[in-house]
Amino acid sequence: MGAQRSFPPLDRLLADPSRRGRITHVHGVPARQGRRAPWPDWAPEPLVQRLAAAGIEAPWEHQAAAAEHARAGRSVIIATGTASGKSLAYLLPAVATIYDEDPREQGTVLYLSPTKALAADQLRALRALRLTRVRAAAYDGDTPRDERTWARQHANYVLTNPDMLHRSLLPGHARWGAFLRRLKYVVIDEAHGYRGVFGSHVAQILRRLRRICARYRAAPTFVLASATTSEPAAAASRLTGVDVVAVADDASPRGPATFALWEPPLTDLRGEHGAPVRRTATAEASDLLADLVVEDVQTLAFVRSRRGAESVALGAKRALAEVAPELADRVAAYRAGYLPGERRALEQALRSRELVGLASTNALELGVDVSGLDAVVICGWPGTRASLWQQAGRAGRSGQDALAVLVARDDPLDTFLVHHPEAIFGNPVEATVLDPDNPYVLEPHLCAAASELPLTEADEELFGPATAALLPDMVRRGLLRHRPTGWYWTRRDRACDLADIRGAGGAPVQVVELGTGRLLGTVDEASSHTHVHEGAVYLHQGESFVVQTLDLDDSVALVEAAEPDYSTTARDVTDIHIVETLRSAAWGEATLNFGTVEVTNQVVAYQMRRLQTGEMLGEKPLELPPRSLRTRAVWWTLSADRLEELGDMDLGGAAHAAEHASIGLLPLFATCDRWDIGGVSTALHPDTGLLTVFVYDGHEGGAGFAERGYADAAAWLGATRDAIAACECEAGCPSCIQSPKCGNGNEPLDKQGALVLLGELLSQAPR
Repeated sequence: MGAQRSFPPLDRLLADPSRRGRITHVHGVPARQGRRAPWPDWAPEPLVQRLAAAGIEAPWEHQAAAAEHARAGRSVIIATGTASGKSLAYLLPAVATIYDEDPREQGTVLYLSPTKALAADQLRALRALRLTRVRAAAYDGDTPRDERTWARQHANYVLTNPDMLHRSLLPGHARWGAFLRRLKYVVIDEAHGYRGVFGSHVAQILRRLRRICARYRAAPTFVLASATTSEPAAAASRLTGVDVVAVADDASPRGPATFALWEPPLTDLRGEHGAPVRRTATAEASDLLADLVVEDVQTLAFVRSRRGAESVALGAKRALAEVAPELADRVAAYRAGYLPGERRALEQALRSRELVGLASTNALELGVDVSGLDAVVICGWPGTRASLWQQAGRAGRSGQDALAVLVARDDPLDTFLVHHPEAIFGNPVEATVLDPDNPYVLEPHLCAAASELPLTEADEELFGPATAALLPDMVRRGLLRHRPTGWYWTRRDRACDLADIRGAGGAPVQVVELGTGRLLGTVDEASSHTHVHEGAVYLHQGESFVVQTLDLDDSVALVEAAEPDYSTTARDVTDIHIVETLRSAAWGEATLNFGTVEVTNQVVAYQMRRLQTGEMLGEKPLELPPRSLRTRAVWWTLSADRLEELGDMDLGGAAHAAEHASIGLLPLFATCDRWDIGGVSTALHPDTGLLTVFVYDGHEGGAGFAERGYADAAAWLGATRDAIAACECEAGCPSCIQSPKCGNGNEPLDKQGALVLLGELLSQAPR
């Protein structure tokens, strides 16, 4: 254990000697002094006075540097840590253009955030400054009609989200003409959240915005705020389509912090195929949260799911009820799905320290102004290093010591990370992966753009090189009509409805309560077969439902309230066909490839598992149609001669185990979740005639994840081998080679065979 320093609350957590073996590493983060800069001479005096009254005497150097870039008309991304004051960097130039003494230079500001809650938080902060010339307004799905009209006609600072920009503001741009004509700045907050397919959609929405602005003779400057990220300028340029400069040197002060990696112990229980079962991360986090509350250490526990957040809060309350009943009411849960008033009340209770413990989903990661806590417990790897540091950064009050604890889930990636701390602390955060040229993303946005203004050949440069190849086919299929003056949308329906920007194509499936007709939510079409099939357990705002019917023709799933003591997992069969090999690299007797594949998947059954133990309760067949997906994949093969030299082994089980583990580790190298990707492995694939392992993007057209895997293949597959080798189980378990989403019930799997295959593959990999 690499302990450099101690933190009293950590000592409290280790008071029970049996817990000491659960910490795999302790990392010390040193304190940092802040570096101030003078106010720019163009900073509006009313803003400077209001900020001084709020205790901000001068900006930090990174705030001033980013503001100067924006003021000079250079698009900029500020990529610094949590609570480093990124909002001031865009507030300065935004308010300055509104307060400009020259009426011709006075501009408007469009602020985009990924969530309504964050925009509402920013609007409150803006109004609290009482700047008389700033007419700010929220424009989202909750905004009443009369307030929307006021925003269009009078607001000079509009706060919205990509969904409203796509579905309302851009299609109705004529009504926004006065605002767009003077648009000076587009602020993109939490820019690191725009990744994968969602980020690719937002990239095309921003290109449509630039095109509409040009129609009104405006060329706004983009100001992006992001958590620390690798290659921030390149990622921001890819997102916006314009050149962006980066400010990444964080000059804000920070107190010292202790970061502990924590692995729950193995239990006496046995799971699938006799594999050992580890204590759940949520149970461990509940105990840690309760212990810290007893010590009056104000703590935020981040949990990946809504159900998990509720479970951690409930577990902590129960523990406190036994040892300190008076503290049980000082713990709560916080997640999306609560009413806005409930969320605001919880945020206020946390700021006032009325609440000492809070279990939250990442709803509190996305910029809502809650920081200055004593400790953060992170229940399971949050997906990226960027998110990890964003969450950990919530702890640290006025230069005081802060504690962060990452509790590993029973998962290959979590297990690898708590035993390889250098993968967390010795590496920069990930680059944001997105692919604006994905034709399945680009096509609906070309339709939307044509409905806003006819497309011309000049637009091909704006929307990217894939545009020229797509347009003739779109005309042939009747999506557009070609005239000498351009390409036109001629249908009666709304073109913007073709793009499901937070899903992956196709009409979303509505989840409706059978008895009341109440709409509970939606599931994107691509996920419907696995999430809302007949018999599936569906969770919504802490309530459990069982799906009675999935009607694919009408895109509706009918559910009934129930409290089953089991969870459901779909089981599927998958075939994969290589369409085109785009890149290839020889690794001795092995070959690494990247290209386009056709994946055919059919959900054939679902399994029921007991909630507490994961014990298999049974399996029921399903009759669902097969689905085809044309996407991008990375795959590797090993020659038949070399396999023969390796001797007797279960090749299918070895390849299958290597596939599972590599899917589990790819999120360390690409900003994705294991649920965003899929895999297929076979001892003899018909297209290659060889043992082949595929990992593919689970989104139509690809999302950039497999491409990142190909680029970092040696490091990625090396980490995969190390994760399997480091696991203490004998024959394989959820911490190394078993997958929660395996369509074959985790059979066959050969842990030792996977190590042999990966070792052979890597023996001649480039260093």
